[in-house]
Amino acid sequence: MTSERAGLVARAGTLRERLWDAAAQADSMRRLPADTVAAITEAGLFRLLTPKRWGGHQTDVRTLLDVCAEIGRGCCSAGWITGVVNAGNFVVSLFPHKAQEEVWGNNPDALAAMVLGMPAKGVEPTAGGVLVTGEWAYASGSLHADWMGGLIAVGSDTGPPEVHFALMPMSELTVKDTWHFAGMRGTGSNTVVAERVFVPAHRLLPYVPVLRGETEELVDPGHAYRHSFTGVFSVGLIGSLIGGADAAYRYVREKAPTRPAAGSTYRNQAESPTLQLDLAEAVTKIDTARLIAGALTDRIDHFAAAGENPDVVTRARARMDSTQTAQLCREAMDTLLTAYGSSAFAESNPLQRIWRDINVGSRHAGFGMGIPQQVYGRALVGKDPREISFLV
Repeated sequence: MTSERAGLVARAGTLRERLWDAAAQADSMRRLPADTVAAITEAGLFRLLTPKRWGGHQTDVRTLLDVCAEIGRGCCSAGWITGVVNAGNFVVSLFPHKAQEEVWGNNPDALAAMVLGMPAKGVEPTAGGVLVTGEWAYASGSLHADWMGGLIAVGSDTGPPEVHFALMPMSELTVKDTWHFAGMRGTGSNTVVAERVFVPAHRLLPYVPVLRGETEELVDPGHAYRHSFTGVFSVGLIGSLIGGADAAYRYVREKAPTRPAAGSTYRNQAESPTLQLDLAEAVTKIDTARLIAGALTDRIDHFAAAGENPDVVTRARARMDSTQTAQLCREAMDTLLTAYGSSAFAESNPLQRIWRDINVGSRHAGFGMGIPQQVYGRALVGKDPREISFLV
């Protein structure tokens, strides 16, 4: 681990107890408390992927994973938002210099949320840019962001409409309160609405090159980032899941010596071979998830450092690895709650909240419906996985 990464992860660790204490409040409020956002901001952990010239750390993606996991140990929703916002700031770093200056010129802590999915209405060409009308659901980070990037289809005189990120100030958008979910409630992933918002041309960014990591023509010479957005975006999400699962494991293990093994003659749960086997199974799955995620980020960083674009098989594998990581965390959580007993589902018990968070988070569209397995399998037999999913 580099000294910079170790220092940033250590900063995240100092917040863990505060985040743990505030996690129930985030769950009930359906948003992160202001103190939580302020603590992460003051620690500089929303600036991991912000370019150094704007006051950011410009770290590698492995650092993003490790920081989000550490924050996730305190609060899954806070880890999730940290990942989403850093991925959003990564995308902003690919916009023209003028757009970056608008975002960070006066505030290096400015946050950008990014949401995938096309708007419901439309785009009108106008002098110097476009007028955007639409809605973007599941907009994690929108309650705390200063800017939001949503996907729009921009017409062309020479071909079909081309998908772009449209970067818009949150002050010109509204948020509909639609995030009423069983888990990851603290992310406040509501619906963002635009009504004829003007987006100048310099705040439009072609989406496909960003998605595929083909950004050499978009960035300044010497820019540190040349990643597939799919890989960067998923890393922050799985970091939160790993952290939450790890926190749950530690909680069950620490409580075992003082909890009865109901219906048995064992003095406590720690004496029960069943509990011991369950702990071994759960922590092995969490460790495996961490290893898979670490290898994924190391591959991403390797290609970025080499200035090379990963091939389709490698990008498809990235999505598969993220999916496998999420699934392992979910399986570990199921084992841990069964091992702890029915009182894990008491509303006062943090295990039920982490269980809900991981069960919802691990079913994010990027991980679900069997599509990642199809994408990777299709790439392995030499077919183009982008024919069935654009998230490659």
